[in-house]
Parts: sequence; structure tokens; C-alpha cells
Amino acid sequence: MNNAQEKMDKIISLAKRRGFIYPGSEIYGGLQNSWDFGPLGAEMKTNIKTEWWNYFVRRRGDMVGVDTALIMNNKVWEASGHLANFSDPLSECEKCHRRFRTDHLESGAKCPDCSGDLLASRQFNMMLKTYLGVTEEKASEVYFRPETAQGMFVNFQNIIDSLRIKLPFGIAQIGKAFRNEITPGNYIFRTREFEQMEIEYFIPAPKKDSDWQTHFESWRVDMQKWITHIGIKSDEIYELDLPQNELAHYSKRTIDFEYYFPFGRKELYGLAYRTDFDLKNHGLKYQNHETGEEYYPHVIEPSFGVERTLLAAMCSAYTEEDAPTSEENETEKRVVMKFPKWLAPIKIAILPLSKKDELISISQKLASDLRQDFVVAYDETQSIGKRYRRQDEIGTPYCLTVDFDSLTDGKVTVRDRDTMKQDRISISESAKYLKEKMAESI
Repeated sequence: MNNAQEKMDKIISLAKRRGFIYPGSEIYGGLQNSWDFGPLGAEMKTNIKTEWWNYFVRRRGDMVGVDTALIMNNKVWEASGHLANFSDPLSECEKCHRRFRTDHLESGAKCPDCSGDLLASRQFNMMLKTYLGVTEEKASEVYFRPETAQGMFVNFQNIIDSLRIKLPFGIAQIGKAFRNEITPGNYIFRTREFEQMEIEYFIPAPKKDSDWQTHFESWRVDMQKWITHIGIKSDEIYELDLPQNELAHYSKRTIDFEYYFPFGRKELYGLAYRTDFDLKNHGLKYQNHETGEEYYPHVIEPSFGVERTLLAAMCSAYTEEDAPTSEENETEKRVVMKFPKWLAPIKIAILPLSKKDELISISQKLASDLRQDFVVAYDETQSIGKRYRRQDEIGTPYCLTVDFDSLTDGKVTVRDRDTMKQDRISISESAKYLKEKMAESI
């Protein structure tokens, strides 16, 4: 087993054991490529989405948000080109009938599973179909949205009318999308059900290329900053400027921000210049009331996946390092998730040194008080060293230990996850101390 695969296996094991990610429907044998997010995974997803919303929507004066329906009128998908163009090439094995993405196979390849002959490639529409109403008939067919973008496009005029907003401005949305992928896989990287964080940024019809390129470059820089903000180093990212023959039907230029996952370099985020394709197809013009000019706005689209963000953050944060033991000059292997503090699912752990009633009483009150400002874990089981290691594994930035000296000096020992250094702070000042420490990472 190579080092990259070994690291991925360790992350998957840790994620299940510590409550980040569970296999979906596991007690019934599971469901292919289905995953549930446990207590820590749910916290992390919430942290990602909340911070993304603050970062790209609330802190800007040119952004608004929406939350649109998962199922839309089929005419939306007809106008957007999804019914005609949203497909992948599929090859089926004549022998075992397994199906594969043709563009993921080498020319003239045999079946990767049984070496059987592959039938001629055909296009497979990836939209997930269902029925709306009480009868399953052609007239009742609808689709779960394969992207969040169209919900923003079809509400363009509503937002203009409601807010009297002027170009340039953006609409943001966070929500589920569904794609009937031929070959999902690589853990939570590619799934049929996933969550997107997307922006459609509307700009005036450009008079020259530099008009849209300026906006495109500005968003490229903002996305780079966000990638750093989630704890990913610049040398872990490769920016792929897609060649013309690989662009989506709506795109004039697309950059894929690819991350070096343990299973290979894969797309993390995307930035596309969609021209006026979408609003023109939906027949939605913008009128400049000052000049009377009417035109179809053009669109810059930054697109982010929630699950891919979480997975990349876990891969970047996963660290194995030597740590001192209680024995002199001896070390042991420490596994620590070095998440940015804002991203960590648990911010503070309260650890009473023993189960003596007087220590438990102080510890439980401290935990209750700090929960007003932080997500707090309380742990009184096993040795203090093992409890530190448990918190390291889930990325908790600070552990506060209540010991017998706390009974007399009113202080606790606070331990930093990354440096393992310890400070003695007043219990009454602990909330203020921790807020200042947390603020350093934002």
C-alpha cells in the first residue's frame, strides 16, 4: 500500500470512529456511495457554510442570497440546455454489464472488472428523475436539480424588482444538488447527492474582453484567499485553465482549482465565465433606468462543493507527529487534525483531572458557561493524556483542565492543540481569553 492510500485509509477510519462521516444506511448493508455526517461532520459542514456565507455574502455590499426549490419546472432545464447537454459518455461491459465513464477509459480498453468487451459508447443524461403527483406517467416526470445555479437565474428579475439593485451584483445560494453519476467514488469526493455553495455574479454586457476579465480575475483572487482561509496551502492547489474543447456548453473560460487529494489531483472548486448564455435562454434582460439601455447581463460563476471542502480540509489538517510522553526522553506518535480554529467542530474541551465531586462540579459549571459562546466537549473518562489525544484527533483547539489547585487558586490549565504549551488562566477570565485566541485565526 502506498503512503497516499494509507493516509486516505487512516482519514476514513478516523472519520467514522470519531463521528465525522458514517456509511449511509449501514445497518442494512449500506447504499452505494451514500454517506451520513455524524455529530462532528455536521458541525464542520455548518461551520463551512456559515463562514462561506459570511465571507462572500454578508461582508460584501454587492451580494444577496436566495434559497430555491430542489424541483423546478422542466422548461427550466430545457432552456438551460441540461436536457440536451448534461450527459457523460457511458460504456457497458458485454459480459458483466458494469458501466463506466468512456472518457475515464483508455482507447480500446477492456472492462476494468472482468476484461470483457465494452459495447459502443453512448451518452447518458445525469439528471435524477422522479415523479411529481400521484401517478407515475410521462406527464408527471420531473428532475431533482443537478446544480443550484438555475434557481438563481430564474429569480434574477424578482430580485431586481424587490431590491432595486444595480449591476454588477451577485446572487448566492447554498443547497443540495443531485447527479446520477455513472461512476461515483473516492469516498465523499463524488456522490450522487451533494451540497453546493454557488454564486452567480452578474456584470454589464462587456464592450471588450478586459471588462469581463477584470471581474473574473477578482473572483479568482477571492477564491484563492478562501482556499487559504480553510487551511489549504497554495502548493496543494493546481489551477487548471480548461482548454476550449473541454469547456461546458455555456462557458467561454473556466478555471478548475484542483487539490492534491491522496487519490490524485481532482477538482475542488470551479470558476466559470458563462457569458450571457443563461439569462438570454431564459429571456431575462436588465434595464439600466438611468440610460434606458437594455441587455442580457453576463455571468461569472464561482462554484464550491461543501463535501469536497470538508474532505480537502481533513486531508490538509491530518498530521502525524512525535509528542513527548510521561517518560523522560520518550515520544509517541500523535495524530492531530490541525484545522483552522473557526473550522474545528469542537472548540473547547473541559477535562476534570479526576472524578472527585468538587472537580466535577467546577468543570460542569465551566462547560455550561462556555457553551454560551463555543461548542464545548466535556470528557472525564480515562487518563488526561488519553483525553488530550482524543481531542487532538478531532482538532479541538483548546483543552481546559480543572485540577485540585483550581479549588484554591480559581484557575485552570489551558493547553494549545498545535504547540501543546500550557497556560494557567483564571476561570472567571476563561471566556475572554478564549475569544481572543479564537479571533486570532479569523
